[in-house]
Amino acid sequence: MKDKTTALTSFMKQRRMGLNDFIQRLATNSYACKHPEVQSILNLSPPQDAELMNTNPSPPPSPSQQINLGPSSNPSAKPSDFHFLKVIGKGSFGKVLLARHRADDQFYAVKVLQKKAILKKKEEKHIMSERNVLLKNVKHPFLVGLHYSFQTADKLYFILDYINGGELFYHLQRERCFLEPRARFYAAEIASALGYLHSLNIVYRDLKPENILLDSQGHIILTDFGLCKENIEPNGTTSTFCGTPEYLAPEVLHKQPYDRTVDWWCLGAVLYEMLYGLPPFYSRNTAEMYDNILNKPLQLKPNISNAARHLLEGLLQKDRTKRLGCTEDFIEIKNHIFFSPINWDDLNAKKITPPFNPNVTGPNDLRHFDPEFTDEPVPSSIGCSPDSALVTASIKEAAEAFVGFSYAPSMDSYL
Repeated sequence: MKDKTTALTSFMKQRRMGLNDFIQRLATNSYACKHPEVQSILNLSPPQDAELMNTNPSPPPSPSQQINLGPSSNPSAKPSDFHFLKVIGKGSFGKVLLARHRADDQFYAVKVLQKKAILKKKEEKHIMSERNVLLKNVKHPFLVGLHYSFQTADKLYFILDYINGGELFYHLQRERCFLEPRARFYAAEIASALGYLHSLNIVYRDLKPENILLDSQGHIILTDFGLCKENIEPNGTTSTFCGTPEYLAPEVLHKQPYDRTVDWWCLGAVLYEMLYGLPPFYSRNTAEMYDNILNKPLQLKPNISNAARHLLEGLLQKDRTKRLGCTEDFIEIKNHIFFSPINWDDLNAKKITPPFNPNVTGPNDLRHFDPEFTDEPVPSSIGCSPDSALVTASIKEAAEAFVGFSYAPSMDSYL
């Protein structure tokens, strides 16, 4: 009975989100609002009705008021709620900043994206997909958590867990490679996270050391869900060409339909890099690297165990129908002999002591972030109101592209 109640509650929340989207679209259409039945449904009071019909005009709204902020139980969230302290990451569409909430002094990683840049590259679907995936992932120990999201006329804001143990990429750069037990621990936590995503019919598609963070104790946290593909059933495929060159699977390069086994190829590439210091088919020449991925046999040096060799050969199998994970997905990876030292229940409960402790002293300890980011001044525009140069047409386009982006958890999600 409890399971049914939980399922029904979840279903109703999703329906309510969709209804909010519809009502907000309706409420911003002045012609539709004139219809008496629509007014009855929306229960508009006479002053609001008159305003919508322009019989009692009010001053024109500012750009931040014009935008449709989408359904949110916390529409008052805004950039000025935060004190932005440091740049801790950068991407194609914006920056990630360490920020302290002014009201409760909590630290967050705030991902700030420029709508104009997203729309220019036609990437709005990926951003909305990232938001959707973040909403689904709040209960897994190795996936970054979303607290809430909001938007202004020109920017999108993700309020995320602040993780300050550093990128796996940063630690690999400093140490060149890891010993096998350490690589196994990280690979197991990554595999657990990927298996969970697959159980939600989500393919991650962009596994690389830059998207793998360490928390303050040394556990793995996957972040950046912008390339995730939702609604991929166990035997389903997709065909979008995306990912990072060094980690692209052969079927993606061939522009063939691919499935969730693309993530297991990427796990193999990351494990190989942890053990050897470079991705498996790496070349400075991208064309040569693509040719290596498609045609060059996997070469393994003799300084790893037979179990590690066997796992890498299984994960980096060029034919996805023969790749480890192609029939039973995560169960095949979990049961591989390489992971026999891992107690998976203890792993997911974070009862296994990480092989490396970042030894951070607190939220202000930024020693594991690349100075390339932290030395950069915090842009003054991050917490400001929208740029007045943003033309009305762009605001309208952005409003339509990101309807429903804003999100805040309902109080019952904490019960």
